[in-house]
Amino acid sequence: MNPETLIWIVLFLPLAAAAAITLFTRGNPRLSAGLSIGAVIGSFALTILFVAVAGWSPANPEVSPPWLVAGDLKISFGLRLDTLSLLMTLVVTGVASAIHVYSWGYMEGDSGFARFFACLSLFTFSMLGIVLANNFVELFIFWELVGVSSYLLIGFWFEKPAAADAGKKAFLTNRLGDFGFLLGILMVWGLLGSLNLGVLQDKILSNPDALGAWGLTAGLLIFCGAMGKSAQFPLHVWLPDAMEGPTPVSALIHAATMVAAGVYMLCRVIFLLNVPALNVIAWIGGFTALLAALIAVQQNDIKRILAYSTLSQLGYMVMAVGLQGPTPAMFHLVTHAFFKALLFLGAGSVILALHHEQDIWKMGGLRRKLPVTWWTFLVGTLALAGVWPLSGFFSKDSILAQATARQNYPLFALGVFVAALTAFYMFRLVFVVFLGAGKSEAAGHAHESPGVVTWPLRLLAVASLVGGVISLEPMLHHYFARGENGETLTFLQQLTYPFAHSLGPALCGLAAAAAGFAAAWFLYGKATSDPLPARLGWLSRAMKDRFYFDELYQATVIRLHDAIAVVADWVDRWLIAGLMVRGTHGTTELAGRALRLFQTGNLQTYALLFALGIVLVLWLVLGF
Repeated sequence: MNPETLIWIVLFLPLAAAAAITLFTRGNPRLSAGLSIGAVIGSFALTILFVAVAGWSPANPEVSPPWLVAGDLKISFGLRLDTLSLLMTLVVTGVASAIHVYSWGYMEGDSGFARFFACLSLFTFSMLGIVLANNFVELFIFWELVGVSSYLLIGFWFEKPAAADAGKKAFLTNRLGDFGFLLGILMVWGLLGSLNLGVLQDKILSNPDALGAWGLTAGLLIFCGAMGKSAQFPLHVWLPDAMEGPTPVSALIHAATMVAAGVYMLCRVIFLLNVPALNVIAWIGGFTALLAALIAVQQNDIKRILAYSTLSQLGYMVMAVGLQGPTPAMFHLVTHAFFKALLFLGAGSVILALHHEQDIWKMGGLRRKLPVTWWTFLVGTLALAGVWPLSGFFSKDSILAQATARQNYPLFALGVFVAALTAFYMFRLVFVVFLGAGKSEAAGHAHESPGVVTWPLRLLAVASLVGGVISLEPMLHHYFARGENGETLTFLQQLTYPFAHSLGPALCGLAAAAAGFAAAWFLYGKATSDPLPARLGWLSRAMKDRFYFDELYQATVIRLHDAIAVVADWVDRWLIAGLMVRGTHGTTELAGRALRLFQTGNLQTYALLFALGIVLVLWLVLGF
């Protein structure tokens, strides 16, 4: 079999599963789940086979069958096969495989079981399309398909008003970013005459000023797409509400897939982003990281804490892109996919054990009752907090080192402070949920989840442990440096690489993690209620209420939207429909009714009217 055929199968297997479930097997939940799980595991296995056969840099990096031709615009339905897309394909299919298996246990007994797996498969297909697309048109189509899929999954329990509203909020907020993204795509096409990513890259490399004075505008419009998908300020408000979907959806969307699409896209098209645009992107990412970390400190819903953590880590990645560091950004994206998926699935195991209770202050004492969940969740927490030698330490250090390499010390300081906050709110969660005594009857009767739930946790825990030392960073550096060979390191050298090459950032990151742990232990080691509200007062309330961004948007953007809608309704109802349409219709109807009075069918009446007409004509002619 041609190796390229394998990638086509990788892409379309999940779509085939979604179609088969929707059309044929919805009445058989177990078969539907088996089709969905088999498709995504098959895609993962075939991707591994392709890399084994063709390598990370295939001889033919693009497969581009023609698709649309309109004048000078020629669009292919193509696949871009290089280190970046193949690595991301492995991450998406690998993490999605674990989440699909986990979903079998988590969603068992749900009335929409088959529909859920159909939506998961559609989502996986859409995300793979983004990863493999070789041109902006194809990428944008799959970009919108991901939006539709996420709407279906976030609002999966649509009978709950909160879930239905969350789905609509995610969909509409992303459309705002996507509108800017579409304008950016059109601007790039107008200025450079192509939408193929490889052709665009060659044009920019041969002429860095090809975008001219429009470079900043085009770059920021393209960033709008990432701002929506990766939930960056000010379009960050949809992500926490998306927790209304089932926990596997939270893991799939907030780990390696939808929210990572924005960062992946920025790394894919970083050649289009000039330095002024990158500076803006870096500061938006840094601000988002700080804002989300502060909000996470005072959240009490276990899934919302992880959602704001995802926002914060996405801010780290976007900040790295803005610091001209696609390698650290992608490195952190991959490691984050492992430990954040682990944390969300671990949270789901806790929620299952407590009969869908999500308030951390109604948990406690679960360390002994849920041993597998406890140990794997602890691994994920240590990785997220950036503790050596877990994967998060290496990728976070890479971002901090990038900030110092670019001599952007304000962003470096911000990154270190966010690292301390991350350790603080994550260990707050761990201490309250797993240590101490049970704080509710459900916590007292909790027991470990079944194997179909715990085995994905074990696998993701292993990935979170070793993800930082499996040569991901050298491979990504080789790709983004366009063939420049990095150092060949032994396993021991990889373990100590940050200390040898970026000692200051490494030590600062570890110190931040230690400070966050110490503060969390001091405040929450034996706490039965949250001590921070009494200590912080209004600041605690502001963090708990998400700094009132939803209320601010309600009072400004939505009120303005409603006012414009009222004016538009009045114009439509009274001017367009009333005066113009109905007025014209009414005038014509009255004229017709008046003229009808003259059509009596009586010859004498017609003769009289004829005579009156002659008199009128004579008067007009002779009177003037």
